Amino acid sequence: MNPTQAEGGPARFRATPSSVPEASLPAVQTQVADNATIATRDERLRQGSFLGSFLHRPEFAAVSGAILVFVLFGITAGNSGMFQPDGIINWMQVASYLGIIAVGACLLMIAGEFDLSLGSMIGFAGMMVALPAVYYHWPLWAAILFAFAGSMILGGLNGYLVLSTKLPSFIVTLASLFILRGLTLALSVRFANRTVISGVGELVEKDWLARTFFQGVVGGGLFHRMAQHGWITALSNGDPLVAGVPKVVIWWFALAAVGSLVLARSRFGNWIFAAGGDANAARNVGVPVRGVKISLFVFTAFCACAFAVLQVCDIGSASADRGLQKEFEAIIAAVIGGCLLTGGYGSVIGACCGALIFGVVQIGITYTNVSSDWFRVFLGGMLLVAVLFNNFVRQRLSQAR
Repeated sequence: MNPTQAEGGPARFRATPSSVPEASLPAVQTQVADNATIATRDERLRQGSFLGSFLHRPEFAAVSGAILVFVLFGITAGNSGMFQPDGIINWMQVASYLGIIAVGACLLMIAGEFDLSLGSMIGFAGMMVALPAVYYHWPLWAAILFAFAGSMILGGLNGYLVLSTKLPSFIVTLASLFILRGLTLALSVRFANRTVISGVGELVEKDWLARTFFQGVVGGGLFHRMAQHGWITALSNGDPLVAGVPKVVIWWFALAAVGSLVLARSRFGNWIFAAGGDANAARNVGVPVRGVKISLFVFTAFCACAFAVLQVCDIGSASADRGLQKEFEAIIAAVIGGCLLTGGYGSVIGACCGALIFGVVQIGITYTNVSSDWFRVFLGGMLLVAVLFNNFVRQRLSQAR
């Protein structure tokens, strides 16, 4: 009697290599082979190529567009000095300033929100640096910290109002745009009787924090040695034509690296995608959607303040019209970089490529015989192409689900 039958249960038979009849071995082997073939044909188990996976990346269009722009200007302005060190620094500075706020705008858009007060925050943060330092004689480092703290509090307030009232972020931050722009104008006229507050440049030279982190260049010694060896253009006194890499470029690279790592390699990055893809579903699985979105509003304000402080320390003054329409340029860079307007999809690298395209075209067009009036036409065309491509991606994603 089989042991399993003696226990009163149904007879069980555990197949082992010794218990399988030799005549059935070919059939078993055939079935195993068929199962392996089915597994390899399953798309969920198929290994895609690098090119195929890149074509489905959100930054594909922006990277392709950047390459196309470089090729275009390489042909039309290759001998004009655009790709000489001084020309590169010119368009890299423009791209870097935009790239700083594009990183914040990109992450916020992936989470499904907008911040239209970015540009006004730049002007207001500049005033928060200049007014206390010039008229109340604060140490410049204290005024800079005050500007960062004030900007981040205002960003958090924007996020709190959006999440508490359930109003669209477009409406709430549009109101903040007008409030901050009006405050910037009113405060500048109240204290200086004009819209420009000067005198910050002299304070920068005396302040260690501003001089170290926000003003000047890095790598000056390297560029000086390169000029001595004749690798780059030198002035008549032997100094290099390009003194070094502007610190705004370092800030852009640092923020882009941090944003990319957080988005791709951290739990918080997964929360950002989840909050923008389907906020209700994200809440149901334990994602702190409210905290994620408010923190991204705070980070976006931080990026705007970094833009403002770098600009004030570099130029030496604050102006009420700084940052005008920069919110739209940041959103354009993010959309060109692959961010969907509906949220849940995008890439920091793509947004940075969008900012690079912006900088290259804005400066590069001056190196050609084309009128600079066509710059906005090109930018609008790039935005339209990016939106059409992103809409195609969204439809593909919907079909895949």
